[in-house]
Amino acid sequence: MSFIAQNLACQRADQLIFEEVSFGLSPGEAIWVKGRNGAGKSSLLRICARLLSPLSGHAKWQGEDIFKNDDTYIGEYHYLGHLDALKHAFTVRENIEFWASFHGTSDVTSALEKFDLQALSDTPTGMLSQGQKKRTNLARLAASPAKLWILDEPLSALDRHYIALFKGRLVQHLAEGGMALFATHQDLELEQVKVLDLDDGAS
Repeated sequence: MSFIAQNLACQRADQLIFEEVSFGLSPGEAIWVKGRNGAGKSSLLRICARLLSPLSGHAKWQGEDIFKNDDTYIGEYHYLGHLDALKHAFTVRENIEFWASFHGTSDVTSALEKFDLQALSDTPTGMLSQGQKKRTNLARLAASPAKLWILDEPLSALDRHYIALFKGRLVQHLAEGGMALFATHQDLELEQVKVLDLDDGAS
């Protein structure tokens, strides 16, 4: 089980954002994507989640190009962007159930417990604070299995208690053979994390 990116390049409009980006992930590994604003952190994550096509290069899951043969990749990853992907008229539980359905199996009750959302389970997400919305999005990680987590600013709007809670969940995911690719401004201080700095070689 592996995710390998080879010589990825990204262009938006007429601007080259990054090029020659390569990395690999194996079970139990995580990569922290760093870089200045505009370096392409979000774009890289969106390419790995198949939401953007690279200008050049390849991304492979179990040896298969994710843009040419996605049959083995669909359902194997969770992508959480820095914006909340919630239907505001749906309750917390309904939102988690909606996203978990993509993976075929779900344990929404456990997910609510792991992110302290039981008391909010029947609340429409449009009524939540930013921190509560972030926790609802993060609960998707616990609601259904996925080997690879692709996370863009997962700590935004969280207080220290919930940052520690998320960190514990990530450590458990890696210990169980999962993988993670994430961009955040805050160092999670995890021993098993490698760093991919998009500023390396920048002019």
